[in-house]
Amino acid sequence: MTDNDDSFPAGRRWHIARLALFAAFLFGMFYLVAVTRVIDVEAVRGMVAATGPAAPLVYVVVSAGLGAVFVPGPLLAAGSGLLFGPLVGTFVTLGSAVGTAMISSLLGRRAGRESARGLLGAQRAERIDAQIERRGLWAVVGQRFVPGVSDALASYAFGAFGVPLWQMAVGAFIGSAPRAFVYTALGASIGDLSGPLAYTAIAVWCATAVIGAFAAHRGYRSWRGRGVRLERETVPDRASEPGS
Repeated sequence: MTDNDDSFPAGRRWHIARLALFAAFLFGMFYLVAVTRVIDVEAVRGMVAATGPAAPLVYVVVSAGLGAVFVPGPLLAAGSGLLFGPLVGTFVTLGSAVGTAMISSLLGRRAGRESARGLLGAQRAERIDAQIERRGLWAVVGQRFVPGVSDALASYAFGAFGVPLWQMAVGAFIGSAPRAFVYTALGASIGDLSGPLAYTAIAVWCATAVIGAFAAHRGYRSWRGRGVRLERETVPDRASEPGS
């Protein structure tokens, strides 16, 4: 047995412990911020409104950071609509969504990329890198359409798997546009939820949810199909090995 063979289990345990610690930190943050609501979003809105003409830019920066620590995106988007109206508010929400994606991705890459590659192994990591190069952008776009998935949590995972920053930014902009409009418009319509703007937002949300569910189903079937094909390809190779 070589020195590399002796050290591999210890290195693997280190990668597992590092990823587990990172995951525990993220879920702890998610519980504190998204479940127990330790951050007062209304107070944040008040402080941003006090900045006057700079408020839209300030809100983009502040809400991008809050989104990265799991403050729910719908709350931030609704606050944007309440402060800036449906038009300006939608662009503010989109800016903060892109900012959250970039911050989360960078932190995920810094904290988990090395360990994720170490656990996957060089060959498998190279195959995933090739898939990301071809489909990473659309994976980010598709995730934004799937209802019930935390965008920040997904962005941390994308960063750990090495999705390039430009794909995160462009994918977040494209994929977040429908929901950015929906939640911002609902926030702007908070005093008149029976108005046409609110009905339009609800219709867009329903269409986005249907498209997201369909895309997730298609993606799962495609993933299963690739797994079956790979398994069938490896069986003959193993059968042809000496002694089989």
